[in-house]
This record gives sequence, C-alpha cells and structure tokens, in this order.
Amino acid sequence: MIKTQNLAFSYGKKEVLRNISLNLEPGKIYGLLGENGVGKTTLLTLLCGLKKPSAGKIESDGRDPYRREPSLLSDQYFLSDETVPSSDKAIVWAKSRGCFWPKFSLDRFVQIMEEFEVDKDQKMNTMSAGQLKKTYISFALACSVKYLLMDEPTNGLDIPSKAQFRSAILKYTPEDSTIVISTHQVRDLENVIDPIIILDRQDVLLNASLERISDKLFFDYGTTLHPESLYSEQLPGGFIQVYPNVKGEDSKVNIEALFNAVHKNKELLKSLFENE
Repeated sequence: MIKTQNLAFSYGKKEVLRNISLNLEPGKIYGLLGENGVGKTTLLTLLCGLKKPSAGKIESDGRDPYRREPSLLSDQYFLSDETVPSSDKAIVWAKSRGCFWPKFSLDRFVQIMEEFEVDKDQKMNTMSAGQLKKTYISFALACSVKYLLMDEPTNGLDIPSKAQFRSAILKYTPEDSTIVISTHQVRDLENVIDPIIILDRQDVLLNASLERISDKLFFDYGTTLHPESLYSEQLPGGFIQVYPNVKGEDSKVNIEALFNAVHKNKELLKSLFENE
C-alpha cells in the first residue's frame, strides 16, 4: 500500500501541493484527475521518489520512496508522458533495460508489442509518436511491478490504440498491483479506472470507488432539471445532470460530469463523501 500524509511540495516559493493525504490500496487502478497545472505529474514523481516532499511523508509498504532502496525501485515503474527515442531496435532497448526489474519478461514485451501492432525490430528513433508511446507502455506492463504509476498514457494514441491500451492494462497487470493513472482524457479510461481521485492544489477533493460514488450521487440523462442538480450539461435531446442520490437508485457514473460537479461544489461534495 502507498500512503501519503499531509504531503506538500513547492518549486522554490511556488507551492504546488499541500495537505495531500491518500491511501492507495493493492489490486486497484486509480484514476488521478485534476485541472491542468494542479500537480498530478508532481504527485506521481513524489510517489515514486523522484522528488522529495517539502513537508509530510510518503510510505510504500512502510518505506520512503525518496531513499531509492533497490528493493523498492525494482518493484515500481513510473511511465512519464515524455518518451525519448533510442537509436536501438525496440527489442534490444527492452532487453538492455529489463535487467533492472526482476519480474520483467521479454516474451511478454514482445506479446504486448504484437497486440499494439508495433514492430519489435524497428528502431525507436524511426517510430511515430504513437508507436513510441506504445513501446514504452509495453515495457512498463512487461515489468510486472507492484507499483505502476502512469502519466497521461493515452496521450498520442489513436482510437484503436486506446482500446488496445485498455485491454492491455487489464490483461497484463498483476492482480495485487497498485496502479495510478493520471489523465485528462477520462473517456479513454472510463471502463478501466476505479477508484477515482480528484485532486486540488491544497486538497484531495474525492477518493472513492465507482460503487460509492453511485451510492451518493445519481447521474441522470433526461429533459427535466432536478431542483437539487449539482451540475448539468446540455446534450442532444436533453442533458446529463448530477444530483444527490437520496432514493438509493442505480445509475452509471459519468466521470466527466462527476469531475465538473465536484469542482463546482467542492465543499459540499467533500462533506457528502466524508460523512458516512
């Protein structure tokens, strides 16, 4: 489990994160959402130990990731949104790097590359941006780590590749792994991420499973506005709206509408989920 307590980080005098407390459990794929510039990427780099908190603490199974202990480093992987092309063939690049992760499987890497329809023998500096991103994703999944942190993994992927990514993330990650995916393209991952974390600079606005969200909120597609609507958006033939689920009815969570409802009603929704 990854735990953060009152986590803060600043770039010089510019405060990026403050008072971030999270418990990230094994066996779950967390969707990390937030407005641009809110600190999602910074949080991921803190979780994997690439940056040191200004205040607060982080523990991965009781260990401080910033200490860079080999036993922890070999069981975590941070997939950056930035990909650097190598002059090597993908298969050679993967084989040379895989030795740092004990559970890495070259056969699995090749299999995922085939499913992504990327040639393992192609030189990486001749690949398109999408092919390069899929190569990095294939490597990350082939490492079979306990902690997988992914920053905007669907950026640069076309529609078929996004479907391949959804399939791969469910197929190739260990059942007991903790996965955190930062994204602003929630529709790409709507059937993958659960629980949902919505981040603000100074707080965690929401950290809840889809089941709990559905228990608390009702997502309605209709033509009549509810008097207690927290958020509504016009759609062809009607609109989507979110309001408190006082009747205990079932509805499918619309993550985009949820995100907007939370940001429009920060304190109200935070108290709704805190008060059981």
